[in-house]
Amino acid sequence: MSRPEHEVADIISRFGDNFITRHQPNTYQLRVLRALSMCRTAALGGHKYRCDNCGREHISYNSCRNRHCPKCQTTKQAFWVEDRIRKAYPVRHYHIVFTVPEVLNEICLTDSKWFYNHMFESVWDVLRSFGYSHYAVEGGAICILHTWGQNLSLHPHVHCIVPALGYSIKGKMKHIGKTGKYLYPVTQLSLKFRGRFMDGVKKYLARNELLPDYREQVKAAWSKPWVVFCEPSLGTTEHVLGYLGQYTHRVAITNHRIVDITESEVVFSLKDYRDHGRQKITRVSGEEFLRRFCMHILPRGFVKIRHYGIYSLRFMATVLKSNARMVIQQVESVAERINRLTGVDPACCPHCRKGRLIPAGIIPRSRSPTSPGLNSFILQRFIPA
Repeated sequence: MSRPEHEVADIISRFGDNFITRHQPNTYQLRVLRALSMCRTAALGGHKYRCDNCGREHISYNSCRNRHCPKCQTTKQAFWVEDRIRKAYPVRHYHIVFTVPEVLNEICLTDSKWFYNHMFESVWDVLRSFGYSHYAVEGGAICILHTWGQNLSLHPHVHCIVPALGYSIKGKMKHIGKTGKYLYPVTQLSLKFRGRFMDGVKKYLARNELLPDYREQVKAAWSKPWVVFCEPSLGTTEHVLGYLGQYTHRVAITNHRIVDITESEVVFSLKDYRDHGRQKITRVSGEEFLRRFCMHILPRGFVKIRHYGIYSLRFMATVLKSNARMVIQQVESVAERINRLTGVDPACCPHCRKGRLIPAGIIPRSRSPTSPGLNSFILQRFIPA
């Protein structure tokens, strides 16, 4: 894929000062924005290489490695998929997506870390209870949190890959599921998830004396239909994990979706799922784009990919006693693994395409390329007067 003309880093550099002044993001959001603006620039330093064939020099700047950076996810995604395939059960898997109504977004913004944790807890509680009630087994799931819609609006939902396998009360692995398309009844999943989730929301609001402020939102959430999307079995294990890999390390928006950056606006593409998934173009102001982007910066240390039941590390290490499966044997270098999984050879000269890049020196870090306003604001937050 060709390098995009516009990047999220360009938007931060151009509109970062006005966004900070108007919306006052928190310290962690500022650190993420600063990391994204410095990614693969001289600010983070890098390495100098020389081709052993044509003799030309090549400079490779370091990545920020931030999980919200659109430029740092491809390799992580490829590695994650391969590691999961090595540990996956050779059975059918089902893709289930749990969503919450838009009316709860205000409650989410009051404490997003609690809200997202409660989503995970509710999802697994529902899946676990259905495993016991329908098949008398301890099921499993790999759950992944996404918080955005195509237009960068707040849209929390959890993607789940559920195996047609469980651990029975007799202490044996048992295949579950019938010959039909779905593992569990979707309507029953929706009702159970709504009850479990809203019960926790009401308790949280009452505990923090916020229930009177959000009574209307709670009432509206009960009256709206809750969507639980379920797909039929996804075939082989490799196909399942490859499909799931599309969701694991996504960020709110990729650089390739950014069409243009004007003096005051950001133009980007989106899929309108209300119009059969057609590609459309939308425009928002630069400050509004960054405000929406920051809504999807997860709380510091938050785990967005979680393994439950028979896919949890504890189950594999204790019940199955498969410690050997938990260790990935490194028989190749990182560069060799990248080449094998992505088809891109980091050591190949980008100029002549024949020679190999030989290390020729280290480039130290330089001053940050971010705007003075962004840097000064961060320094004021981190360095006391």
